[in-house]
Amino acid sequence: MDKGTLMSQEAAEQSGGGSFSSLRAYGRALSQTPRRLARRACAATSPEEEMSRVRARSGASMARALRWPDLVGLGLGGMVGAGVFVTTGRATRLYAGPGVIVSYAIAGLCALLSAFCYTEFAVDMPVAGGAFSYLRVTFGEFAAFLTGANLIMEYVFSNAAVARSFTAYMGTAVGVDSPSKWRIAVPGLPKGFNEVDLVAVGVILLISVCICYSTKESSMVNMVLTAVHVAFILFIIVMGFWRGDVRNLTHPADPAHPGGFFPNGVGGVFSGAAMVYLSYIGYDAVSTMAEEVERPARDIPIGVSGSVVIVTVLYCLMAASMSMLLPYDAIDTEAPFSGAFRGSEGWGWVSNVIGAGASLGILTSLMVAMLGQARYLCVIGRSGVMPAWLAKVHPKTATPVNASAFLGLFTAALALFTELDILLNLVCIGTLFVFYMVSNAVVYRRYVVGPHSTSADNSAASSDERRSRRGAWPTLAFLLAFSLIALSFTLVWKLAPQDGRARVGLLVACGVAAVATVGAFQALVPQAHTPELWGVPGMPWVPAASVFLNVFLLGSLDRPSYVRFGFFSAAAMLVYVLYSVHSSYDAEESAALEGAKVQDEACKV
Repeated sequence: MDKGTLMSQEAAEQSGGGSFSSLRAYGRALSQTPRRLARRACAATSPEEEMSRVRARSGASMARALRWPDLVGLGLGGMVGAGVFVTTGRATRLYAGPGVIVSYAIAGLCALLSAFCYTEFAVDMPVAGGAFSYLRVTFGEFAAFLTGANLIMEYVFSNAAVARSFTAYMGTAVGVDSPSKWRIAVPGLPKGFNEVDLVAVGVILLISVCICYSTKESSMVNMVLTAVHVAFILFIIVMGFWRGDVRNLTHPADPAHPGGFFPNGVGGVFSGAAMVYLSYIGYDAVSTMAEEVERPARDIPIGVSGSVVIVTVLYCLMAASMSMLLPYDAIDTEAPFSGAFRGSEGWGWVSNVIGAGASLGILTSLMVAMLGQARYLCVIGRSGVMPAWLAKVHPKTATPVNASAFLGLFTAALALFTELDILLNLVCIGTLFVFYMVSNAVVYRRYVVGPHSTSADNSAASSDERRSRRGAWPTLAFLLAFSLIALSFTLVWKLAPQDGRARVGLLVACGVAAVATVGAFQALVPQAHTPELWGVPGMPWVPAASVFLNVFLLGSLDRPSYVRFGFFSAAAMLVYVLYSVHSSYDAEESAALEGAKVQDEACKV
């Protein structure tokens, strides 16, 4: 079959419904999978396309009704969930001791570095896709789809688990210690799937209705709940400083245990920082609201960075109050705050207050996560790799109703039967992977000129393409080398004997190599792109530090997390090969037939 015949057949397919119009058309599409993969996998859109032609696929526009106070509230609501009530105790007892205060400060600084990377993209390209859109304009369609699919699955599974944990914390607030009393046992079903949780389902459906109705009203509800939750946290902090003893900061309960503010040394502080960093996850969802922000250049930097700073201060104060309440070796790792008061005569009611505060934290974190996941799926639908009806924005509510309703029902179905114990133990490998990818992407975009779909000057476009080729390989080589150095540091940290001098020497060597690599890259490779409105300061040091941190944190996760990530990634690749690449190809051909030009210079066959 000659090229002209093939092209005419493809045009006929597009006019007749595309690759999925019939079994014959789908079979022909599958036979062309290698060629379509070569054409679409690396296809990168431009920011201009994402904000115009791609966004237009949703029909109605999302209402720009949010300002920086809304974003700060959403950031607080997304980060300050129930997890902090557990991670603080574990990090203190197992690793950092009272030095967990410093661990939270270190983790907060690292979260701020990653937040800077998100902010540069969100200000320059204020669309609802968050990391999916950022990776699509930088590394192409396949990298964006793989990370976006994993992130949505993490959202759905963790939201289902968090919703079920709401039942347990609400029970604590009203004096019912066993969550099974709130659930309906179903005989005959396997363990882990035999307790129906109608409370969790009701919470998810109620939040889904709220976020479908209005983003601004959802933000107001979140602001109220977050304000009450923060008041609970401040109450806990005040009670800790009032009832606590400064002596507990340096003296363990058992004299046989090491004492001092850093009982396990500097290593314990950094290990604690790796654990408590998971309490900061949630600020990334704020970037998905960029399309609904009134003034992105002003509101997004304040909203994202401000929420991280406020949360860091709250976490450090919580850690200090808990460390003063009890010696570090007497802290209950599962319920550190409520456990500290439960044994005190006349103060058991405080544990009920803590349960109520944690319940509100669950509601706010669920609302922010569900707002974020719906916008991720909406933009994935816009891109053509998922059904287009997911991208539709309702003209009256100005919200992605289809994506919100679909994910709400899916999450509710999981929460109804499945006991998903992943609130902390199997949390966020997909999110950390996306943080890692976005930090790499902001470096790549600064040092490599991307496609310019709106350029009317062909010679200028060709010049940009030549500069892109020259800058791409040094930048990719730097990112790969730096990631390998970070991985080496992580492996030495985890596997080398704790007390050996060789371990210290290898860690220092890795650190020196990392600094030298960044310094050499900064000196030898000039920046090709400068943000017009807001950019990450200290380029490339800040995103490099974020890359290093996320590799270190990924190395600290357990084996089941990687098994789940591998399973989700394999499933996502299968969906991409069997459906998404053909749907995307059809969308591109349809746009070409309508006279719209898709930028794909970096990946032509």
